[in-house]
Amino acid sequence: MTANSTVGLIGLGTMGAALALNIAENGFRISVFNRTTSVVDEFVSTAGELAEQIVPTRSLTEFVASLQRPRTIILMVPAGPVVDAQIEALRGYLDAGDLVIDAGNANYHDTNRRMEEAAQAPYSFLGVGVSGGEDGARHGPSIMVGGQQDDWLRVAPMLKSISAKYEDESCADYMGAGGAGHFVKMVHNGIEYADMQMIAEGYSLMSHGMSLPLEQIAAAFDEWNKGPLSSYLIEISGQIAHSRDRHTGAPILDVILDRAGQKGTGRWTAIEAQHLGVAVPVIEAAVCARNLSAGIDNRAAGAAAFGELPDAGGASTDLTLAELEQALIAGKILCYAQGFDMLAAASSQFDWDLPMDRIAKVWRNGCIIRSDMLNEMAQALADKNAPLLIFSEPFTEMLRKAEPALRKTVQCAIAAGIAVPALSAGLSWFDTIRTRRSSANVIQAQRDFFGAHGFERTDAIDDPHGPWSSNS
Repeated sequence: MTANSTVGLIGLGTMGAALALNIAENGFRISVFNRTTSVVDEFVSTAGELAEQIVPTRSLTEFVASLQRPRTIILMVPAGPVVDAQIEALRGYLDAGDLVIDAGNANYHDTNRRMEEAAQAPYSFLGVGVSGGEDGARHGPSIMVGGQQDDWLRVAPMLKSISAKYEDESCADYMGAGGAGHFVKMVHNGIEYADMQMIAEGYSLMSHGMSLPLEQIAAAFDEWNKGPLSSYLIEISGQIAHSRDRHTGAPILDVILDRAGQKGTGRWTAIEAQHLGVAVPVIEAAVCARNLSAGIDNRAAGAAAFGELPDAGGASTDLTLAELEQALIAGKILCYAQGFDMLAAASSQFDWDLPMDRIAKVWRNGCIIRSDMLNEMAQALADKNAPLLIFSEPFTEMLRKAEPALRKTVQCAIAAGIAVPALSAGLSWFDTIRTRRSSANVIQAQRDFFGAHGFERTDAIDDPHGPWSSNS
């Protein structure tokens, strides 16, 4: 076989197939391989005119032989052991200078390990976070790259070409060494969990607290998408609220079981935040909300034992749509501030020098959390002197304006028995941030009382223990 393909891709699942077509459409000749070879034939048969840019292969030997040297191979296989097995299968075919790219949803710890293994092998390795779902992969995703900068520069023209664009600027960029790309993608997904949860809480307040018909809820989402909340998630929430089930004709939201799925990336974000000692309570609340949604039997038992909340038709609030919009604006700002704070902590801990403003730019289009607000965030994050996003304009002023509505929204929800875990977690974090002297002095006293852990003092006296201590 003639070695004339610029790049090869292994794994023709939903995302892999879409990304392969994107690569072909952007003028790069691509070889494809899938363990189930019938998938290769089916893929090429449905590629249309792009089939001319695609080289189907039915064995690893044939696949590797079809690639120009040094070879570039993209893996789009399930995260975890499958990636390791695929790398092991390729190992005997790889030569010095070859580059393996894991573009799946990998845990950054696995990516770090694979980087270390590659350092002892002839080939190089990149961990690339790709966001945007099937549509993004096909027409332009957000791409976050981690690894050696020379390897990034080698594939940057292709990755920038296939990525989403924001005002002609590519949404693909280098994040840093090791697993930095997959770490940034993980935090993106954590923010995605939180954004989705807050929107769902807004829906719940409109439906149960304000007793709005679904048509009016859909219209509210549509209207909000014209303002500061303009984003992919608000846009599709409006489309969802407008939609009806093809089988029954009922509103689609009325026939969808209220049990949220998850693939684990939001959970990873919450876990890693704890390891870093960073507070991301909005993301943690969103993960917990998904876990609670899975306990349908427990929720049914709770409703039977204590009375169902919210009582459909019985709960009422005096919230307005304008106030709820402002509450969601505040929640979004607080959530993103926490996410970028986590990225800053990781950058310092792992010596990555993560480019905060460029991360926001990469997220402006192509990914699930894309929104107009991210352009302003990119500008604000260019100011290295602000320790948190909420201390940069225009977000400081936006938060001052929106905070009363967020507080009222949470108060009304609590009074009506409507769970708003993400919005209330955001408000609690904000209230803590603006508390000059917190109640942690009590905790420090307790720790010293039962464990002689000591404490810092507010004065110059050199005595780290309380009067209860044997050391006093």
